[in-house]
Amino acid sequence: NLSSTQLYALIVVVTCLIATILLGSGDQQQPLEMAVRPAAPPVEVPTKPAKALNDNTSLPEPRWYIFRMINYAMLVAFVASVGDFCWNYAAYALDSAVLLRFLLGWSLCLIYFFGFFGVSFVHDVVPPEEHTSVAAAAPENILTKDISARSHKVVDAPCPKDVPVCSDPSSFVASPKKAPLPSNLKELDDAQVAKLVLSGQMKDHELEKRLDCHRAVDVRRLVVQEKLKNVGRDPHSLDDLPCQPSLDYSRVHGANCEIVVGYVPLPVGMVGPLRVNDMSVYVPMATTEGCLVASANRGCKAISVTGAHAMVIKDGITRAPCVRMPSAMDAARLRLWCDEPTNFAKLKAAFESTTSFGKLKSCSPTVAGRNVYIRLVCFSGDAMGMNMVSKGSLAVIELLRAEFHELKLIALSGNMCTDKKAAATNWLEGRGKSVVTECIVPKEVVHKTLKTTVKAICETNMNKNLIGSAMAGALGGFNAHAANMVTAVFLATGQDPAQNVESSNCITLLEETDGGDLHISCTMPSLEVGTVGGGTTLPAQAACLKAMGCQGGDRENPGANAQRLAMITAAAVMAGELSLIAALAANTLVQAHMTHNRKK
Repeated sequence: NLSSTQLYALIVVVTCLIATILLGSGDQQQPLEMAVRPAAPPVEVPTKPAKALNDNTSLPEPRWYIFRMINYAMLVAFVASVGDFCWNYAAYALDSAVLLRFLLGWSLCLIYFFGFFGVSFVHDVVPPEEHTSVAAAAPENILTKDISARSHKVVDAPCPKDVPVCSDPSSFVASPKKAPLPSNLKELDDAQVAKLVLSGQMKDHELEKRLDCHRAVDVRRLVVQEKLKNVGRDPHSLDDLPCQPSLDYSRVHGANCEIVVGYVPLPVGMVGPLRVNDMSVYVPMATTEGCLVASANRGCKAISVTGAHAMVIKDGITRAPCVRMPSAMDAARLRLWCDEPTNFAKLKAAFESTTSFGKLKSCSPTVAGRNVYIRLVCFSGDAMGMNMVSKGSLAVIELLRAEFHELKLIALSGNMCTDKKAAATNWLEGRGKSVVTECIVPKEVVHKTLKTTVKAICETNMNKNLIGSAMAGALGGFNAHAANMVTAVFLATGQDPAQNVESSNCITLLEETDGGDLHISCTMPSLEVGTVGGGTTLPAQAACLKAMGCQGGDRENPGANAQRLAMITAAAVMAGELSLIAALAANTLVQAHMTHNRKK
């Protein structure tokens, strides 16, 4: 006859033996029923699609459902032993040997519970669609030499191709553990490494660390090509953006620079996808400031959950010639003459005789003694328009000289334009494109992506960008760092970088909605951009504009491409503002720069 303790020990031993035998034998023909699979050893990524990566029935699978019965059996045995001990406590408590056997048995039982109990119930918790492996989720033939022959399968998200990854709600849910990277990563070719990045098995910012700085750029260009295709852009858009030292000086001579001795290379980062007006776009930014692209990218991720909206509310480049009259009264009469609608029509005809696209929109003279500053506002199509408005202004002066013979031109630009200088007239009246953009960021995104709260970020913006800027006597500077994004986009797309002075005029407003979400808006009254002429004709800069979908002039709707560039730039400014203000609210700014902006 066996004692209860011996019987319990026998049950434990037999159960463990049965579990070992059953779990070690698998049915090779049984379909995949498990929810959690043991980690597979690293495998080389094949050059061509291989069915073995997605073949879930090629390896034997254990009978995981047996765990349910084993768990119940162990639970019954454990409860029975406890009950037996309690029922015969008076006898067992006086026998140290029996007591030791009970404690040993219970310890083994608890070890089993901690190690295995509940594994069989994972199948009931994890939905079937989450059971696929990383390899099975990888696209088939993402990258080949012939881009036109590639699959159009969207790799970054299971949503439509014009919706960025970060707008997919599933991107905010913890994903299953990624498969380990191949041990021979550096031996793979560029296309294979790019495939790992596109499948999510490796982050693109890890390329420099895992490969080398030069090869990382080559791989990342393949990745960006695929991403551009996923948002409906030409995957070859960046072909003319050099990644090796090269510059065609013949394109520079007579157009962009004189006495050329070389060129200064600037790194260009791609920010996005940024969803603006229901379209996804990647924004090129040329900068040497570490963390700027990464920070703007975080802002893009937060904004693109719901998407930003942007609109151009005024479009007109300005030039303000300074003329002098014999007396202040003559200056006043000139002012009144220009205000007459019939006379303005004459000025308009003279101005527009010098250009095919330019349209004179208004003439606003300002009198200062004998001086008159005639501020002309011109619609310039897709050009930024400084040459256009200057040429038209000369025609206006000639017409005025015919009416006022003693009029003397002091300067074609009288500084009331105002070009490349901080001025209240640009802040109030606007210059170039006047743009407003806004977005509602859900409070969950503020917490998970921006690592702060709606209340904290709104309070930081109020005290820094509004009160702080007012105390500093700022002129158009009611923002965190709009000039950072403006200048980076200007350098990448061939704009006049000196015009970031007035183009960076911006007021950033944040407020909490009735539902507790975050409303952010950026108003930029004097954003001066163009998509034809100047630096936009250089191959690298033209390539960046092409990647944004706004290269050159729009023949059907002149001005549309330049306005599109202005709206994208304003939305990128909003992304940068959102991320930096969040970092200040959470007090993580210095930590981020120390981590990501210092050479090891």
